[in-house]
Amino acid sequence: MEIKTTGVAGTLESSDIQIMVSKGTNGIQIDLDSEVVKAYGKQIKKVITDTLTKFGITNAKVKATDKGALDCVIAARTLAAAQRATETSDKPELEVL
Repeated sequence: MEIKTTGVAGTLESSDIQIMVSKGTNGIQIDLDSEVVKAYGKQIKKVITDTLTKFGITNAKVKATDKGALDCVIAARTLAAAQRATETSDKPELEVL
């Protein structure tokens, strides 16, 4: 899946996460900002990476600002940002979740 633009999804509200996906050239690189990064950083990055990989994205830069989101929210926001970045929002691939 080719990233054509920068896609953003989510908010900075409590229990949410804002995900920004843009073009990358060296695998999936995640810049995570979270108050719980020490406890849950690996899990958050795994959910983002797994969701992008299932969607067919292997190279991307991801900026994630977490405010305590659950895994299901992280996956949904990642998919929405990826679909916006690939300009495929009109063809949702919800099976990725």
